[in-house]
Parts: sequence; structure tokens; C-alpha cells
Amino acid sequence: MFAIDNYDFTGKRAIIRVDFNVPLNGEGQVTDDTRIRAAIPTIKKVLEKGGAVILMSHLGRPKKNPDPKYSLEQIVPAIEARLGVKVQFAGDCMGEKAAEMAAALKPGEVMLLENLRFYAEEEGKPRGLAEDATDEEKKAAKKALKEGPQKEFVKKLASYADCYINDAFGTAHRAHSSTALIADYFPGDKMFGYVMENELKAIDGVMENPQRPFVAIVGGSKVSTKISIIEKLMEKCDKIIIGGGMTYTFAAAQGGKVGNSICEPDMFPVALDILKKAEEKGIKIVTTPDALIADDFAETANTQECAADAIPEGWEGLDIAAGGKELFRKEILECKTILWNGPVGVFEMDKFATGSRAVAEAIAEATAQGAFSLIGGGDSVACINKFGLADKVSYVSTGGGALLEYMEGKVLPGVAAIRK
Repeated sequence: MFAIDNYDFTGKRAIIRVDFNVPLNGEGQVTDDTRIRAAIPTIKKVLEKGGAVILMSHLGRPKKNPDPKYSLEQIVPAIEARLGVKVQFAGDCMGEKAAEMAAALKPGEVMLLENLRFYAEEEGKPRGLAEDATDEEKKAAKKALKEGPQKEFVKKLASYADCYINDAFGTAHRAHSSTALIADYFPGDKMFGYVMENELKAIDGVMENPQRPFVAIVGGSKVSTKISIIEKLMEKCDKIIIGGGMTYTFAAAQGGKVGNSICEPDMFPVALDILKKAEEKGIKIVTTPDALIADDFAETANTQECAADAIPEGWEGLDIAAGGKELFRKEILECKTILWNGPVGVFEMDKFATGSRAVAEAIAEATAQGAFSLIGGGDSVACINKFGLADKVSYVSTGGGALLEYMEGKVLPGVAAIRK
């Protein structure tokens, strides 16, 4: 495995797996180019060292091929604006045009392949199966796809280039053609891009050698989706702040009243077990003492503040309130390492975004005082960007599921493929 800084790209074509799965508005314009900006240093490094670049990515979850709604052609202007270089668009991944363009690519030039997920071979998932297909039929179809068309798909992609760079941490947890399988065609010419390098370095630093005290702020709506990461963090952290909809499962599990708030009664034993284990390990679990509650899940709802475990019927908790903001800020400012994964309220609505804003501001304040802060998970990244504080924290991760799985200690196929 090479480091990108030590590889000689002179006269070579590098095929780079980037994560350009960016949000678009109704006119097909990019509304948040964070992931594009993140990949620019890697692309520029190849170009500056005399190479040419072939970019490949997915966009969304297209159900048909092709679907103009998910065409990567829409994001070409956004890439060009950040890169300052013309980007040639292939229009497909497997046709003659893509092969001809790749073969003709000169040093300093950039081309972009069409959405990888326009091809079932990218994910290795058969399409067009009958709705009543049996498990055996699905299994056979998947096997046939992997043994035939998928191999040809990977081989074709690999034929376009002389070296492979994986710079898509957000998809590193998927064993897809472009994130894992293609690496085998470049045994001596595969490497991580700067996004991948920096992600792994930042996460390893937080999880393996954190400065203490170490706090993790874990938000989100459901305990069931965060149980694995909470259990892993209990091995690493000094304290865990639990926010978002999970607040009310923990409150109700301890006998509190949570009204119409989101709640998972089947997770009560898990929540109580987390509290018990934390006490045994000497880990502080922090939840908000109060909540901003509403009589409707809407920006126009009536609101009031009350204790988080005494919410009346017909009302639901949608954010932390004054006491929670003060408590969370105090706990955050005491720490030298901070991980934030998940908002503490329904931040998409401005009325219920003040708690998450307070958390973001406290993290920025702690960072200014010397703490290392890692923001990870799609909603947390959206929060920090919404509040204009991304440049006030130490590191903003581009990964969602990949971040959580890596932190849980799972092997990521996209990482393993480069390292082997």
C-alpha cells in the first residue's frame, strides 16, 4: 500500500472512488458541497504530480437505470467551481464512450463517470426479481450476478486506470465493486486519499488515545440504532451525554412520564442495563433535566418547557430546554476530547434547533480552549454546517454508517481492501 504523498503519478491515470452523494434541490443544484470540498485536495495532488483523474461515485438510491434525477452530470458545475479544472462527463460507466474518454485522458485532465448505482453490479444486488421470489431464488440471482456481470463490471472499471485511490470514507463500510473489489486489480498501486487518511487518523486518535476527560454526545431518535455505539463508547469514555429522542426512552424506563414523545418501550431493559453498567464502570451518563415540548410536530406548534420526565399527555419533547443547555455546556467544557454523534433536538425546525446549537457552540468553545473535537454522523455534520461552526471544531467526518461501524470496531471492507 502506498501513501498518496509518496506515489509517482507522472503520466498515470488514477481512478478515485469519491463520495459525491450530495444533497440537491429541485433544480438539481448542490445545496451542500461539503463532500466535494473534502475530496479536492486528493484530486489536486494527483494533478499536481502529473497524473490524470477518473472520478467515480454514487448518488442516492436510484430504482431505475438511468434516472435523470440521480445523474452525476448535475454536480459537474459544483466540482468545477471547487477544483478550478474542467470536468469531462462520461455519461456512463461501462460503454464505449467511457473507455474512449479514459484512454484519451491526458495529464492534468479530469473525467467523471456516471452514477455507479445505475448498475446493479456496483452493489451486487440483483434487480428485476419478481415480488414473490423465494429466498432461494434471490440467493441464486445474487450468486449469478457476482460470478458473472459483477466481475466484468469491476474489471472494466479497473481497465480505465493505472492506480486506484479510495477517498470515500462514507461508503467504506460497503463491500461494493468500487469500494472494495476493484482494489484487487491494483495490488501494488492502491492507496487511501486524504479524506480516508484523515478520517482514520481522527477516529483512531479519539478511540485509541484520547486526552481525558473524554465525552461523547450521542443523539438521535432511537436507542435501538445507537445501542452498539453506546456500549463501545462505555469502554472508552469518561462520560456520555444522551440526547434526542433517546432521552424519553431513558426517562420512561426509569418511571418518568413522556407524553407523546418518541419512545421505545421494548428498549427499557437495554436503557436500564446501560445505566447499571455505566455506574459499575464509573462512567457518568448525562441526560437533560428539562425539555422543550410541543403539542404538535410542527414549527407552528405551541411550546412550553417542563421536566423531561414529567411531560403531559398530548405533548412531546422536541428539544432540550434551558437547564439541559446549561448542563450540557458545563459537561462539554470540562473535557479535552469530544465526540458528537447526533443532534439533541429536531434541529431541522428552527424552533427546536436551539439545543443542538447550544451543544455546537459549547464544542466550539471547548475546541478554542484546546480540546480535540470530532463531529460525525450525517445529522451532526448538518448541524455544525447549519450553525456555521464547522471551522471552529477539530474535525468533521464525512462518514455516517461507516463512522459508527469503525468506532464499534468492525472491519470496513473499503479499508481492508487497501490495507491487505
